[in-house]
Amino acid sequence: MGSVHAANLRWAGANDILTIDPHAQNHQTTHAFLQQIYESLVRYDAKYQIEPALATKWTQISPTQVRFELRKGVKFHDGAPFTADDVVFSLTRAMTPPSNMMSAVQSVKEVKKVDEHTVDLILKGPNPILLRELTEARIMNKAWAEKHNSTKSQDYAGKEESYASRNANGTGPFSLVSWQPDQKLTLKKNAGWWDKPKGNIDEVVFTPIKSAATRTAALVSGQVDFVVDPPPQDQARMKADANLKLIEGAENRTIYLGLDQFRDELPGAGTPGKNPLKDKRVRQALYQAIDSAGLHSRTMRNLSVPAGAMVAPMVHGWSKQLDERAAKYDIEAAKKLLADAGYPNGFALKLDCPNDRYVNDEAICQAVTAMWTRIGVKTTLQTAPMAQFVTRVLNNDVSAYLFGWGVATFDALYTLDSLMSTKEGKTAAGVYNGGRFSDPKLDAMIQQIKVEMDLPKRDALLNDALKLTKDEYYYLPLHHQIRPWAMRKNVDTVHRADDRPMPIWTTIK
Repeated sequence: MGSVHAANLRWAGANDILTIDPHAQNHQTTHAFLQQIYESLVRYDAKYQIEPALATKWTQISPTQVRFELRKGVKFHDGAPFTADDVVFSLTRAMTPPSNMMSAVQSVKEVKKVDEHTVDLILKGPNPILLRELTEARIMNKAWAEKHNSTKSQDYAGKEESYASRNANGTGPFSLVSWQPDQKLTLKKNAGWWDKPKGNIDEVVFTPIKSAATRTAALVSGQVDFVVDPPPQDQARMKADANLKLIEGAENRTIYLGLDQFRDELPGAGTPGKNPLKDKRVRQALYQAIDSAGLHSRTMRNLSVPAGAMVAPMVHGWSKQLDERAAKYDIEAAKKLLADAGYPNGFALKLDCPNDRYVNDEAICQAVTAMWTRIGVKTTLQTAPMAQFVTRVLNNDVSAYLFGWGVATFDALYTLDSLMSTKEGKTAAGVYNGGRFSDPKLDAMIQQIKVEMDLPKRDALLNDALKLTKDEYYYLPLHHQIRPWAMRKNVDTVHRADDRPMPIWTTIK
């Protein structure tokens, strides 16, 4: 044990979780807590290498059949034994709409029970990153889900509430005590967990505090021990405070702008019968109107890495060349592109933004609104908490929007499949393609990446797909996020590039 006494971790952040259902929302804050409650067959160690979790061993029987031997003696929080039936049930549930976690099982065709402690995953094709994807496929108790009428995932975009969206029964190191949305989430240590924690945390109390000033005040005054998203403007003051410390590192998240490239007429644009965003020249104009150096220095106070690619440097598939800006910041060039596209007087555009999710999200959007207005694109800003905003993106009810994408697998396929594939609703493909653009050439590349086992060939395909996305301005990348964590000086923890603090690796002295 890291310390002699058990401790409570009081944790704060700007935005709340969205649901307790492990398959209903692919949202980082939600995952950060759900992975304390629910476990997967495999998990990451401190260096993001795969290690056994609910499975102790896996064997490739054929290119499309992988056998998993399950850990024996594991119990769910309600005392029920963990068996193969729970794995078959959970992975099938994650594969089935309205699940928002199909990306974790995108290559799985079928899950077969071999015996009580063995399952086979039958794949649609070979998959070089199957285990990395499975880290997000969390296992529920089949009997519990059936008893509580929760055999299907909660339909989050459809605003459904279910028993599993408010209650939990996992095998993880912590169990859910209670969750009052936007107020408080409480977890308590699972004394019967099969593994041993490396820290001394007995209870986790999470409080969402949207206001930056209030969040800082709560840490400074000792009301909370840990803040996952200290406001950039307060960080110098925090570093100077002898009672506090900051640990910082780059995150695997890219902040970008998405654009509606689907509707034939853009709502409210004042361009009857036309959608200007379907024209590559217009998308390039919007990109060239963005002063990313100014955003980096002024809005982000240098706590960002300006981006030209849709994946961050620690993601497999990234390259320095890809991450260079597609076209330089140039107001006059942007105005000319708009005129060439037939919009010499611009048009009107609504920009949707979350105001409690990413570092300085609302401030970034205010800056972009002013930049776009400067070239004649009369931009109005609409902000909302992530819980409401994300529903609009999933329902394609946006013209332009700011989003951030973290890469759970640390492999660019995760970004390409979720953001760049044609959205079809039945699989993980394009589930977060909010602009609904569709490029058959890109789709074909992504399908090939999914099954390509020759790594140099696969790397070339990743590069080509990311380059095509960049060349067509399908998205406008702004920066890769740097995420410092602030805490009282008696807290010791491990910084995570996936922005998910681990209470089991945390000690309060």
